[in-house]
Amino acid sequence: MDGHWVGTWRPHPRRGPILAEFKTPGPKYWIPGTTGYISHDPTRDKAPAYTFRGAKGLVADSCSPGPRYFIHPSITKSGKYVPPLAHLTGRPKTKTEVTPGPSDYSTDKATKHVYSTAPVHSMVFRQKTFKALQTPGPGTYTLPRLLGPNTAYTHANPCYSLRWKSMYNSCFQDLAKTPGPAAFPKVELDIYKKRAPKYTM
Repeated sequence: MDGHWVGTWRPHPRRGPILAEFKTPGPKYWIPGTTGYISHDPTRDKAPAYTFRGAKGLVADSCSPGPRYFIHPSITKSGKYVPPLAHLTGRPKTKTEVTPGPSDYSTDKATKHVYSTAPVHSMVFRQKTFKALQTPGPGTYTLPRLLGPNTAYTHANPCYSLRWKSMYNSCFQDLAKTPGPAAFPKVELDIYKKRAPKYTM
């Protein structure tokens, strides 16, 4: 396209978009959007986003028998409901046993229990004598003491005893058996007083 020259510049068709056509700094820079959830501008706050989920898929393993099976109304959660019924059965067979009759018993000996009779005494043999028991006699036992402090069944009163006179500070005390002043060791002065300095060569 050849046009007229405008000074040193001649108009020609443009080769691409110009910056004046964009509201952003330009196609060279990309600013993330503020709408939507994906690729949101991290410097801006996001509003809560909600999504619609689809229907749940069919469960492969199901514990329910499904509508293809028919459950009888008498089946409950605790078992089968059965109303009370009266069953008619045949007479049970009994085993016939031969038992004694009334004429098989003797009632002659029962008269003394039925009618009043006089007392009757009978004689029996003498019983055998028992073997002599080896039990202790009266003299083998000893009674507990009744006097003194250690009694078993009676109350013990206070007991007092008499002792001789003490020999301490008496005229009969042997003073030679007591230790004298020389029998005790001499106590160093350094134990209960301030120790003086010592020098050695």
